[in-house]
Amino acid sequence: MDIKLDSIFLLAFFVLVGIIILVLVVWVVSTEKRLKRFFIGKKAKDLEDTIIHLEDEVFKLRVAKEGAEKDIALINKKLRKSIRGLGTIRFNPFSDQGSNQSFAIGMLDEDGDGVVISSLYSRERMSVFAKPIKNNKSEYDLSSEEKEALKRAEIN
Repeated sequence: MDIKLDSIFLLAFFVLVGIIILVLVVWVVSTEKRLKRFFIGKKAKDLEDTIIHLEDEVFKLRVAKEGAEKDIALINKKLRKSIRGLGTIRFNPFSDQGSNQSFAIGMLDEDGDGVVISSLYSRERMSVFAKPIKNNKSEYDLSSEEKEALKRAEIN
């Protein structure tokens, strides 16, 4: 009876080992399929080549990012000095002549630097004046119309 019982245990052991081997074979095959799908479309033959390729791409992205940051800083610097505020006013400096043919234009950048241009029109002639502006102020006397043009040009 002991021999029969030992044979049954031995048979059960071999069946269990066979099932385990079968499960392992299925697992290896499915893992191979997943790896093949992972490497589809890539020239890399193994994971190390893929990692090296990705590292090169990350380096290229860092270089491109640094270049873009430098370009953005330069653009911002130039933009700060560009005319951002513009104010215009038309007026009649001579109440006995013509209409609102005279004007004043204020142009300012973000720092309040720029110029005010004014034109005085009369029947005999037209005069044009330009006055530099630094920090929203001029070293030259400004007319009330020029001051109003600058006020309209100020960036809020």
